[in-house]
Amino acid sequence: MKFIKNDYLIKFVIIILIFLIDIFLKIYILNLFQENQIKELYFNSFLNFYLIWNEGVAFGLLNFDSQIFYNIVTFLIIIICIIIFTLAIKSKNYVGYFFAVIFGGAIGNCYDRIIYAAVPDFIDFHINNYHWFIFNVADIFITIGIFCLIFDELFLKTKTNEQN
Repeated sequence: MKFIKNDYLIKFVIIILIFLIDIFLKIYILNLFQENQIKELYFNSFLNFYLIWNEGVAFGLLNFDSQIFYNIVTFLIIIICIIIFTLAIKSKNYVGYFFAVIFGGAIGNCYDRIIYAAVPDFIDFHINNYHWFIFNVADIFITIGIFCLIFDELFLKTKTNEQN
Protein backbone atom coordinates (compact mmCIF):
# COMPACT_ATOMS: atom_id res chain seq x y z
CA MET A 1 0.00 0.00 0.00
CA LYS A 2 2.90 2.35 0.74
CA PHE A 3 4.24 1.84 -2.82
CA ILE A 4 0.89 2.88 -4.28
CA LYS A 5 0.85 6.13 -2.29
CA ASN A 6 4.45 6.87 -3.27
CA ASP A 7 3.64 6.00 -6.88
CA TYR A 8 0.84 8.58 -6.96
CA LEU A 9 3.06 11.13 -5.25
CA ILE A 10 5.88 10.62 -7.75
CA LYS A 11 3.47 10.96 -10.68
CA PHE A 12 1.98 14.10 -9.15
CA VAL A 13 5.45 15.63 -8.67
CA ILE A 14 6.38 14.79 -12.28
CA ILE A 15 3.21 16.43 -13.58
CA ILE A 16 3.60 19.57 -11.45
CA LEU A 17 7.32 19.96 -12.23
CA ILE A 18 6.78 19.66 -15.98
CA PHE A 19 3.85 22.07 -15.85
CA LEU A 20 5.82 24.63 -13.81
CA ILE A 21 8.95 24.38 -15.98
CA ASP A 22 6.85 24.85 -19.11
CA ILE A 23 4.84 27.79 -17.77
CA PHE A 24 7.92 29.49 -16.28
CA LEU A 25 9.86 29.28 -19.55
CA LYS A 26 6.91 30.49 -21.60
CA ILE A 27 6.38 33.48 -19.31
CA TYR A 28 10.12 34.22 -19.39
CA ILE A 29 10.23 34.15 -23.20
CA LEU A 30 7.03 36.19 -23.54
CA ASN A 31 8.36 38.85 -21.14
CA LEU A 32 11.78 38.86 -22.80
CA PHE A 33 10.29 39.36 -26.25
CA GLN A 34 7.76 41.95 -25.07
CA GLU A 35 10.28 44.01 -23.08
CA ASN A 36 12.79 44.05 -25.94
CA GLN A 37 10.10 44.34 -28.62
CA ILE A 38 11.56 41.47 -30.60
CA LYS A 39 10.09 38.40 -32.24
CA GLU A 40 13.32 36.44 -32.83
CA LEU A 41 16.40 35.81 -30.72
CA TYR A 42 19.50 34.22 -32.23
CA PHE A 43 20.99 31.62 -29.89
CA ASN A 44 23.46 29.69 -32.05
CA SER A 45 23.80 28.27 -35.56
CA PHE A 46 21.30 25.48 -34.78
CA LEU A 47 18.84 27.16 -32.44
CA ASN A 48 16.84 30.36 -32.46
CA PHE A 49 13.98 31.50 -30.30
CA TYR A 50 11.23 32.70 -32.61
CA LEU A 51 7.84 33.45 -31.06
CA ILE A 52 4.71 32.30 -32.83
CA TRP A 53 1.20 31.79 -31.50
CA ASN A 54 -0.21 28.37 -32.36
CA GLU A 55 -4.00 28.28 -32.41
CA GLY A 56 -4.09 24.75 -33.82
CA VAL A 57 -2.97 21.50 -32.30
CA ALA A 58 0.45 19.85 -32.62
CA PHE A 59 2.71 21.63 -35.11
CA GLY A 60 -0.05 24.09 -36.05
CA LEU A 61 -2.35 21.45 -37.52
CA LEU A 62 -6.07 22.22 -37.52
CA ASN A 63 -5.44 25.96 -37.35
CA PHE A 64 -8.60 27.70 -38.56
CA ASP A 65 -9.99 31.21 -38.08
CA SER A 66 -13.22 29.96 -36.52
CA GLN A 67 -13.80 30.59 -32.81
CA ILE A 68 -16.35 27.77 -32.71
CA PHE A 69 -13.88 25.31 -34.23
CA TYR A 70 -11.17 26.51 -31.81
CA ASN A 71 -13.53 25.91 -28.86
CA ILE A 72 -14.45 22.43 -30.13
CA VAL A 73 -10.78 21.49 -30.55
CA THR A 74 -9.97 22.88 -27.09
CA PHE A 75 -12.84 20.86 -25.58
CA LEU A 76 -11.55 17.70 -27.30
CA ILE A 77 -8.03 18.40 -26.02
CA ILE A 78 -9.40 18.70 -22.47
CA ILE A 79 -11.18 15.34 -22.88
CA ILE A 80 -7.94 13.76 -24.13
CA CYS A 81 -6.06 15.27 -21.17
CA ILE A 82 -8.56 13.67 -18.78
CA ILE A 83 -8.04 10.31 -20.49
CA ILE A 84 -4.25 10.67 -20.30
CA PHE A 85 -4.49 11.59 -16.61
CA THR A 86 -6.64 8.52 -15.97
CA LEU A 87 -4.09 6.35 -17.77
CA ALA A 88 -1.29 7.91 -15.72
CA ILE A 89 -3.05 7.12 -12.46
CA LYS A 90 -4.28 3.63 -13.37
CA SER A 91 -1.19 2.37 -15.22
CA LYS A 92 1.11 0.15 -13.23
CA ASN A 93 4.91 0.27 -13.28
CA TYR A 94 6.85 2.78 -15.37
CA VAL A 95 4.16 3.20 -18.06
CA GLY A 96 2.20 5.39 -15.65
CA TYR A 97 5.23 7.70 -15.44
CA PHE A 98 5.32 8.00 -19.24
CA PHE A 99 1.66 9.06 -19.20
CA ALA A 100 2.43 11.50 -16.37
CA VAL A 101 5.15 13.11 -18.51
CA ILE A 102 2.71 13.42 -21.43
CA PHE A 103 0.02 14.83 -19.14
CA GLY A 104 2.40 17.39 -17.61
CA GLY A 105 3.16 18.79 -21.06
CA ALA A 106 -0.42 18.52 -22.23
CA ILE A 107 -1.82 20.56 -19.36
CA GLY A 108 0.85 23.21 -19.99
CA ASN A 109 -0.40 23.65 -23.54
CA CYS A 110 -4.03 23.33 -22.46
CA TYR A 111 -3.49 26.09 -19.89
CA ASP A 112 -2.14 28.35 -22.64
CA ARG A 113 -5.12 27.63 -24.90
CA ILE A 114 -7.45 28.72 -22.10
CA ILE A 115 -5.45 31.75 -20.85
CA TYR A 116 -4.02 33.11 -24.14
CA ALA A 117 -6.41 31.51 -26.68
CA ALA A 118 -3.25 30.14 -28.34
CA VAL A 119 -0.07 28.29 -27.41
CA PRO A 120 3.21 30.22 -27.54
CA ASP A 121 5.81 28.22 -29.46
CA PHE A 122 9.34 29.57 -29.58
CA ILE A 123 12.03 26.89 -30.02
CA ASP A 124 13.26 27.00 -33.62
CA PHE A 125 15.71 24.16 -34.22
CA HIS A 126 17.36 24.21 -37.64
CA ILE A 127 20.24 22.93 -39.73
CA ASN A 128 21.29 25.44 -42.37
CA ASN A 129 18.04 26.58 -44.01
CA TYR A 130 16.05 23.50 -42.97
CA HIS A 131 13.86 24.49 -40.01
CA TRP A 132 11.98 21.98 -37.92
CA PHE A 133 8.54 22.87 -36.59
CA ILE A 134 8.64 25.60 -33.97
CA PHE A 135 7.69 24.10 -30.62
CA ASN A 136 7.81 24.69 -26.85
CA VAL A 137 8.95 22.86 -23.74
CA ALA A 138 5.59 21.16 -23.19
CA ASP A 139 5.86 19.68 -26.69
CA ILE A 140 9.26 18.25 -25.78
CA PHE A 141 7.84 16.44 -22.76
CA ILE A 142 4.80 15.19 -24.70
CA THR A 143 7.12 13.84 -27.39
CA ILE A 144 9.46 12.20 -24.87
CA GLY A 145 6.51 10.48 -23.18
CA ILE A 146 5.13 9.25 -26.50
CA PHE A 147 8.53 7.93 -27.62
CA CYS A 148 8.89 6.12 -24.29
CA LEU A 149 5.47 4.49 -24.75
CA ILE A 150 6.37 3.45 -28.31
CA PHE A 151 9.74 2.09 -27.17
CA ASP A 152 8.02 0.17 -24.39
CA GLU A 153 5.45 -1.27 -26.77
CA LEU A 154 7.96 -2.27 -29.43
CA PHE A 155 10.86 -3.54 -27.34
CA LEU A 156 10.11 -3.94 -23.65
CA LYS A 157 6.70 -5.61 -23.86
CA THR A 158 8.06 -8.11 -26.37
CA LYS A 159 10.80 -9.13 -23.93
CA THR A 160 8.26 -9.40 -21.10
CA ASN A 161 5.99 -11.58 -23.24
CA GLU A 162 8.91 -13.82 -24.27
CA GLN A 163 9.85 -14.40 -20.62
CA ASN A 164 6.31 -15.53 -19.70
